[in-house]
Amino acid sequence: MAKATDTKSASTATTATKRTRSAAETKKIHQALVQRRDELQAEYEQTLTEIAELQRDRLTDSAGDDQADTGTKTLEREQEITLANNLLERINQVERAIDRLGEGNYGWCEKCGNAIPVERLAAFPSATLCVHCKQLEERR
Repeated sequence: MAKATDTKSASTATTATKRTRSAAETKKIHQALVQRRDELQAEYEQTLTEIAELQRDRLTDSAGDDQADTGTKTLEREQEITLANNLLERINQVERAIDRLGEGNYGWCEKCGNAIPVERLAAFPSATLCVHCKQLEERR
């Protein structure tokens, strides 16, 4: 019995050791995440500007529209708003990743606690789940 507890304590200590990053690594990751957030924020603001311009154009060019034209314009507006909301969600994910980095939890799965592969973080920097846990989540 004592060996199982000792083994568990040793693995916990190893996990705690693995979770430490050098200040230079943390700074580099932080800079990359902030840069990505800023890029997404600029894209979001540009999208909002374009939506406003398109809406003005639609309002000035709506004389003589029938129901089909009105429906098409409504669908286009909803798609544009959905795209803007998706950008906002991505911004929130990156901000959450920045928070997790500050807490020392960045790069570690929120479900199982295992390390998220570097390749996954490179492709999706705001990932919060390892590949295995993400696959299990998507199967539900």
